[in-house]
Amino acid sequence: MNRKGLGGVMIGMSFGRRLRALRQSVGMTIEDLSETSGVSGRAISDMERGHSRAPQERTLTALADALRLSDVERDGLVQLARSDRSESRIGRPRVCELPRGVSDFVGRAAELELLRRHGLAASTDGPMPVVVVHGQPGLGKTAFAVQSTEQLREAFPDGQFYVDLRGTDPVPMPVGEALLRLLRALGVNPRGIAEDEQERASQLRAGLRERRCLLVLDNAAHETQVRPLLPGQGAGMVVVTSRRTLGGLEGVLRIELPPLAPRESADLLRAIVRDTSDRAAADEVAEVARLCGNLPLALRIAGTRLASRPGWTMGHLADRLSDADRRLANLTAGDLGVGPAFVLSYAQLSVPAQEMFRRLAHVPGVDFGASIAAVLTQNDLYHAEDQLDELVDLGLLQPEGVDRYRFHDLIRLFAADRLRTEEPADARAATERRMVDWLLETAIIAGRWFEPGFGAPPDNWRGLISLDTAEQAQGWLRVEGDNWLAALRLATAAGEHQRVVDVAEAMHWYSDRTVHWGHWPEVFGLSRAAAARLPDRGQEITHINYYAWAVHTCERRYEESAALAMDAYRLAEGLGDTMKQANALQYAGDAWKSVGDFGRALWAFRRARDQADSAGSDDVYVHAGVRVGAALFGLGRFDEALDEFRAVLREVDDRPIAPASALAARATARLWAARTLADAQRWPEALDEATRALPLATEYAPRAIGQVHMTLGRAHAALGATDEARDHLTRAVKLLEHIAADGRMITFAKSELAALDG
Repeated sequence: MNRKGLGGVMIGMSFGRRLRALRQSVGMTIEDLSETSGVSGRAISDMERGHSRAPQERTLTALADALRLSDVERDGLVQLARSDRSESRIGRPRVCELPRGVSDFVGRAAELELLRRHGLAASTDGPMPVVVVHGQPGLGKTAFAVQSTEQLREAFPDGQFYVDLRGTDPVPMPVGEALLRLLRALGVNPRGIAEDEQERASQLRAGLRERRCLLVLDNAAHETQVRPLLPGQGAGMVVVTSRRTLGGLEGVLRIELPPLAPRESADLLRAIVRDTSDRAAADEVAEVARLCGNLPLALRIAGTRLASRPGWTMGHLADRLSDADRRLANLTAGDLGVGPAFVLSYAQLSVPAQEMFRRLAHVPGVDFGASIAAVLTQNDLYHAEDQLDELVDLGLLQPEGVDRYRFHDLIRLFAADRLRTEEPADARAATERRMVDWLLETAIIAGRWFEPGFGAPPDNWRGLISLDTAEQAQGWLRVEGDNWLAALRLATAAGEHQRVVDVAEAMHWYSDRTVHWGHWPEVFGLSRAAAARLPDRGQEITHINYYAWAVHTCERRYEESAALAMDAYRLAEGLGDTMKQANALQYAGDAWKSVGDFGRALWAFRRARDQADSAGSDDVYVHAGVRVGAALFGLGRFDEALDEFRAVLREVDDRPIAPASALAARATARLWAARTLADAQRWPEALDEATRALPLATEYAPRAIGQVHMTLGRAHAALGATDEARDHLTRAVKLLEHIAADGRMITFAKSELAALDG
């Protein structure tokens, strides 16, 4: 006697056999059922033959509706589908099952949405979409891929398959093995799987053509491993993860995963710890996240360590991680470790790239150019760039803009560990010495572009970078500022006092152009201390003056600046050096002028001008003249001030002054003349003078441009040209704020702008 269950289904009957029986009972072919239900014919055929698992609910509903099943028949088919799925999970081992996802996944919303939209756009008429998810070790690329499959499960009802390609193993999974696994997962009889690798790839493409499947190819080693696994046309989707960018794959969407945002990192830590009490105070959570570099693997390990130690607080964890030399060792839990994850990528580098990777730990700044890498490895730029590309490709280095690079904080620590482990102390010292020497030599050559009497590099200079123009020199000094400043600190620590003084001397004129950089007090503070340790007292006076300028201009410590300058003046008096007395008096006068002591400033500037004239220094003479005019302006003696500025412009033409110094004198004299005419309310003249000053200020120093725009705005406003006035004053405020100008000047510019709208 036949034993029947729900819906007349034979006990022991499979889902596939029941689906075939129901289809045949209504006289439908597979093609008929496919057309009516929207499920591919290949998928229906595989279900009926038991070559694929029972479908998900959405597909099952489409089939039942197309067959017009009764409620009883529908319930019976659903029961068989659930039974088949249960048997697949428990009774019969299956290949290419997705790994377990994480329940505390956080962040990546934008990247997940991008991947989701790309997958939902798949159609049978075009190539199957392929997404390459790449990035440095520890970013959670696998977790991201698995999370994306959860969001796309209903969109790909014909199966989701996963293969770990073991790309970081010494021997990655062979392509033939990966093809075999995928074909078996698709239900192809093992006896029907071809031996030839190309034929297997063809079988895979044929098997996926009419199925809405999602393939996750995790941890890919390189393009040649992935390319044979990619389907042709079809409505499925492929997600590939790799530490490499896999730049050789064409027609793919690449999603680079960055470290988590600080808030996401804090959320992940709290989710792992499962504790919102004072064990996880907000500032301590933020500090742990920072020390973990917002890297998901590091955050997961840190959170797990805390969760397993009830007596610890987040503060305890932060204290342990604060030791940079022990941080990687502390980011280990069980078989998980940040350091071992980096080792896998390091092992894949060529020997020259390994050497470059660990030597880049010498770089003191946050980012760097290829020239420093070439110096560290004693390579030419072309070979250095090739090795940098190799590091970028494996996620061990991050590109920063067009031609800059930077380490993730934890990878920098790993590089330093490799350096200490693999290179002896004397070799490390020699490499660092070579980098410091190159940085400081290049800084001197670049800085001298702006110093009267120097300019372009000497003919015998052969650097790794082009310094053929002042713009190139300024560009290098700016982008490598953190690095050459750190090299200056190292030279100070090594007692190289003359080298420190030489670098600061080369920066004297360049510093006028870049006051907003903010590090000049340190540069000239180091040179002042270094000069004091050398026998040349005249050199010491010069660098006391430079430091007085930096204290005044960059930090607005006016009284201290004046005191320093007068110390330099007295030392110069003792030496009988008239020229250095003149310089010191100019710096002292600048400080007094800034605090409103214009009478004292006027005395200092006039005396400085006389001493410069008697010493035969035409450059200092004309600049002292500009200062005399500025002090008269401060005293409200506008006509006298204008006479001084016009005298300076004549003297610049008549005296043999270096081009850079002449430009500076013309720019500042015209700027002050325009400002004086504006305060005297001689508006047409002020407008004309400011218009003449603008191109000079633009060429001389960006910090002066905002002041010229302010005067142009005031003049236009007074002459009734409101639109022009508003434009100039808006620019003035923006430029003055950008260079962190004196707050009084910014406030004045804003009040002038507000008056236009008032």
